[in-house]
Amino acid sequence: GCICIKNDSGYIQGFPDWTIFYKDKWAVLEAKKEKNADKQPNQPYYVETLNGMSFSRFVYPENKDEVLRDLHLHFTR
Repeated sequence: GCICIKNDSGYIQGFPDWTIFYKDKWAVLEAKKEKNADKQPNQPYYVETLNGMSFSRFVYPENKDEVLRDLHLHFTR
């Protein structure tokens, strides 16, 4: 029931990888290969700023289940 868009990294440097729309809500996710993976300039800024607007997270194998649970809660409340 979601619409997922893979964002173009060349359009806005540092903007998260994925935008997800569900009904009247949205979220953005920045995928990383591991918890300690390098972050590009502006990525922490966008993840923090967009989380204040709706839902945004860095997601990696170590926190995938937690992020998906939190995203489900965000979309269903």
